[in-house]
Amino acid sequence: MTTTLAADSIDSSKSRRVEELPHAAVRFAGDSGDGMQLAGTQFTNTSAVLGNDIATLPDYPAEIRAPAGTLAGVSGFQINFSNHNIHTPGDKVDALIAMNPAAMKTNLKDLIDGGILIVNIDEFTPIALQKAKYEGDPFELPEFQRVRVYKVPISKHTLEAVKESGLAPKEAERCKNIYALGIVFWLYDRPLETTLKWIHSKFGSKAGVAKANELALRAGYNFGETAELFPVRYKVRKASLPPGRYRNVTGNQAAALGCVAAAKLAGKPLVYSSYPITPASEILQELSALKAFNVRTFQAEDEIAAMCSTVGAAFTGAIAVTGTSGPGVALKQEGIGLAVILELPSLIINVQRGGPSTGLPTKTEQADLWQAVMGRNGECPMPVIAAESPADCFWAVVDAARIAVKYMTPVMVLSDGYVANGSEPWRIPTEAELPPIASRHPTDPAEFQPYLRDAHGSRPWALPGTPGFQHRVGGLEKEHVTGDISYDPANHQLMVDLRAQKVANVAKDIPTPEVYGDPQGELLVVTWGGTFGTVRTAVERARDEGKSVSHLHLRWVNPMPSQLGEILARFRTVLVAELNMGQLEFLLRAQYLIEPLALHKVQGKPFQVAEIQQKIDEILSGMK
Repeated sequence: MTTTLAADSIDSSKSRRVEELPHAAVRFAGDSGDGMQLAGTQFTNTSAVLGNDIATLPDYPAEIRAPAGTLAGVSGFQINFSNHNIHTPGDKVDALIAMNPAAMKTNLKDLIDGGILIVNIDEFTPIALQKAKYEGDPFELPEFQRVRVYKVPISKHTLEAVKESGLAPKEAERCKNIYALGIVFWLYDRPLETTLKWIHSKFGSKAGVAKANELALRAGYNFGETAELFPVRYKVRKASLPPGRYRNVTGNQAAALGCVAAAKLAGKPLVYSSYPITPASEILQELSALKAFNVRTFQAEDEIAAMCSTVGAAFTGAIAVTGTSGPGVALKQEGIGLAVILELPSLIINVQRGGPSTGLPTKTEQADLWQAVMGRNGECPMPVIAAESPADCFWAVVDAARIAVKYMTPVMVLSDGYVANGSEPWRIPTEAELPPIASRHPTDPAEFQPYLRDAHGSRPWALPGTPGFQHRVGGLEKEHVTGDISYDPANHQLMVDLRAQKVANVAKDIPTPEVYGDPQGELLVVTWGGTFGTVRTAVERARDEGKSVSHLHLRWVNPMPSQLGEILARFRTVLVAELNMGQLEFLLRAQYLIEPLALHKVQGKPFQVAEIQQKIDEILSGMK
């Protein structure tokens, strides 16, 4: 049955109990201008400080300025916080905070049976209900019978709470997200200190705004304490994570930190050249604030200029990086080919989104594996690594830089919108965990040949301006050893073979991937990139039920680990789960002559654990 309570329905005789939970998932949802991302981020930061393990899923509207109150304009932020190690933001949410009818309608299906629905009842006007395509009172619909509804006049309470700040009503009402945050802080027993510090740091120069946000936060918290609207309060204790110093990071923040770390480990400046594009722009924004660490950022006029300037920065001896998304990679491909034929170390970070063309700019998809591995003209191989989680973006970038410098090659780092915008605790590595990135620059002109290769197949990284080291650069084919322009057919075959062999040699530096579960058996689920957490969780649950299923996750997707074929052959059936129409499946079939089963999804959303579990059960049942 529906539990519908108005804010003024207070029964002071009710006793309040505290229920301890192993984990909880909360989603803030509202208009794109309601500050849901900010509220969710502050809840995340507080939970991280408390020591919970966390996983988040921001959800941005596809339209930049969708009409207010419409279904297309809904913005959301989901956080799963726990007392144990988790891999996903959760399939369903335990509590939904809906700031208007449209937010409620688009998100209600994801609220668990018996879940908490807190609505800003002030926004449920006839016009707002019409925009959300509701007819009449939505709370009388059957779908609301399964949840607990709490109607709170959040807008009204916010205006009353912040009166003394002196803000105009329109500006004061913008604090309603912070008021809602205060309610949820109380509901899940979260302290206010972390957010209060952020408020005064963020708005320190605007005393009225800072005061209003503090008043709104405290008022929301006090409402939860005094109104006795909620019969139960929840507590999620801190997680038992490996010892160390942690901070909460998004994937884009971790990628930016990885760029800085790689440059420091190589003893070189970092040059990051980029053209703004969703969802990769935050990397440029993060790095532009780190100039004190010998970081130089360049916002180019277009994607082609960004890639070509990256090639130029690599030529000068810098750790050269560019970042973009799928449409930008399409424009960069000729420049990437130039980096390949010049054999210069550089990184291309591709934060994937739904396509083709402009596609789904704010939604996630593993759309660009083929583009990364095979997307250039000519025989143009390049190593490709895919980050598996927000924190892993740091390590993926550092690993990519190490390979780029060792093998004198551009490397593509694949992230995606889910990984880049999501966040999790990141254990800050110690200095001992970050060995230097060795780079060698020749100094003896008598021994220098531009394309004379070492044992790895790499040519020397000669710095411009070094006396006696003049050599030709450009996109035309090079003569072996000398680097002079050559149109000789046999030389072209040789250079193509050498460049391909160099990339193949990278497999020597790729560790054997670990199989989670039995090393052989009935079913092996294979993943890459951001599908790691969801599939790992599903396989963990299936194995707890005694099912014969294992999980293999690939970080390096080109070249693939040298032992991969042997691992695949140990299982009766292989299932490839990916957020595209079968790109890794195609590569595995072509390289290892297997016939894997596949689970595809291209809806702009990550997999849910239940979807993976259902497919596992379907396959295992068919085997029986």
